Amino acid sequence: MKKILSLIIVVLPWKLKRFLLIKIWKYEIDPAAKIGLAYIFPKHLKMAKGSKIGHFTVAIHLDLLTMEENASISRSNWITGFPKNSKSKHFQHQINRKCELIIGKESAITKHHHIDCTNQIKIGNYTTIAGYYSQFLTHSINIYESRQDSAPIQIGDYCFVGTNSVILGGSILPSYSVLGAKSMLNKVYSEEYNLYGGSPAKIIKPISQSAKYFQRKKGFIV
Repeated sequence: MKKILSLIIVVLPWKLKRFLLIKIWKYEIDPAAKIGLAYIFPKHLKMAKGSKIGHFTVAIHLDLLTMEENASISRSNWITGFPKNSKSKHFQHQINRKCELIIGKESAITKHHHIDCTNQIKIGNYTTIAGYYSQFLTHSINIYESRQDSAPIQIGDYCFVGTNSVILGGSILPSYSVLGAKSMLNKVYSEEYNLYGGSPAKIIKPISQSAKYFQRKKGFIV
């Protein structure tokens, strides 16, 4: 019954949709947040003031989706995971795994990205996941142990992730960083104010701390 109701809710006017999501699913959705024609049904959802999710985005099989103030997920994104309460044998060895997507204030995920939240993905404040067709992949096969394994991904504050990039589990892009288009990030970096790029990504050159992108007070760029 709840599955059928979820399909109906997708096409309802926003005020009625928000009422039912709060009443039935117990979601926390600020009156100034909004979800478009999208199928958004994680176990827990927290949307702060001004946060929004665009049309045709799907977010399922997550334990938690959190969007801070004015965070946005644009249209046609596929966001999924592998919740901890599953009876499957996959990932049973990872007792501290978190199936979550956390998006900081004023940050944006643009269009047509694939976000795999088998393990936690945390995106900082004022960060842009730009362009199209980037993949965040937190899980893979551990060939040494012959089993599914996962690791979290962390993207810092004031970062810019270029179009069609691949970010693998266990990676960290530090704050005030740019990841160039078509790059593959597969390790932990800590040096801020740099352009990273290539496959695998490495430091290409420094970026001045005076760059206006790093000084923004609002996430939206005209």
